[in-house]
Amino acid sequence: MDSFNSALGKNITFVRPAYFIIQGFIGIPNIKYYYVFLCFVYIVSVLGNTLVMAVIYLDHNLRTPKYIAVFNLAFVDLLGSSALVPKLLDIFLFNHPYISYNDCFAYFFFCYTFLSMQVLNLVALSYDRLIAIMHPLHYHVKVTHRFMLSLIASFWVFLIIAVLVAIGLLTRLSFCRSVVINSYFCDHGQMFRMACNDYTPSYVLAMFITVLAIWFPLIFIVLSYLCIGYALSKVATAQERYKAFKTCTAHISLVAINFIPILITYTMMEKIHPNARILNISLTSIFPSMLNPIIYVLQTQEIKASVKKLLKVRFESKMKVKKVIIK
Repeated sequence: MDSFNSALGKNITFVRPAYFIIQGFIGIPNIKYYYVFLCFVYIVSVLGNTLVMAVIYLDHNLRTPKYIAVFNLAFVDLLGSSALVPKLLDIFLFNHPYISYNDCFAYFFFCYTFLSMQVLNLVALSYDRLIAIMHPLHYHVKVTHRFMLSLIASFWVFLIIAVLVAIGLLTRLSFCRSVVINSYFCDHGQMFRMACNDYTPSYVLAMFITVLAIWFPLIFIVLSYLCIGYALSKVATAQERYKAFKTCTAHISLVAINFIPILITYTMMEKIHPNARILNISLTSIFPSMLNPIIYVLQTQEIKASVKKLLKVRFESKMKVKKVIIK
């Protein structure tokens, strides 16, 4: 411990606080209406993602590599919103801003892992659409169940390791400057900047994760759609181009919902009020989880057909039970 304290510098002792104080959304007028809105978003997110997962699980026709990725996206959306929103409401709506040292790191782990996985999952769906349109004859050879499961598993392993390393670096920091986190959850950037010893490793890791979990997926998706656009330009008829492009509309909508708010926030970081930034980032974290299942149910013919078929089967089974009871 003496050697570690000396590494912190003279007259600085290692400080591990008993708790942190999360104070995002301070001074925003009528903020309680926003919490009511968050409750609505969370309920719709849970119901919508549960529906998508149930439909994919029950309909054997949807057990394809593409819908493995869609199932994982719904699963991550459900876990991500469940990790973030209930605790957020407990902190601000019920005025419990204090969170213990260990609980803060647990909160950090689940929020960052699930929210980052939402973005990386879009890469898997983008690759699926790229191969389906660029190499339709080889699609079932290149995009197999094993490949998609391996790709998604590799994303999970990467994120879990990266977030655990980030937590390990945070535990080596001395929080003697402040314990007040100016965000709506245990935000990595806000936390390491509160330290009074050198936080360069945490800063470098944050930049590394940002590049691999945000900018790399965005660049890959943009390049994949440029390739798709080029491939579609070679298709003979406009009807064929429209039919092929229509299979991408759900994915394009998800990409827009996830990335546009992030880009706006990071490009205008210095120009917007801190409260507006916190609200925007919180919506970016929560809103896609609600909209993703809605988009897939409304824009994907296979899921719509499956939902109708399952509802029809259930309705017919109820009618048969009523007839048996009447007899």
